[in-house]
Amino acid sequence: MGHLGLVLHRLAEEELWDAVTYYEERQFGLGFQLRREVEVYLSIIDADSMGFRKRGSGYRRVNLKRFPFYLPYVLHGEVIWILAVAHASRRPGYWSRRTP
Repeated sequence: MGHLGLVLHRLAEEELWDAVTYYEERQFGLGFQLRREVEVYLSIIDADSMGFRKRGSGYRRVNLKRFPFYLPYVLHGEVIWILAVAHASRRPGYWSRRTP
């Protein structure tokens, strides 16, 4: 069964743009590089949503390679919901109550 698409939770979108802005203010082009890396991983998730192991509470997670962020996601019906663009070392699990 295929899925209909991939959706970023409203707060995940805010987190992404906050992080892009932060990195861009530090070094020109760095925010763009973060956004591009997130886009690459979103494409990977979209192509193979089951390719990452399920965690204890039922979500899956992809770690970015270059930047210290990860993308937790859940499958809800035929939609892949990206719940957060979470910093790997800040407030673990803060996003866990978010629902699609």
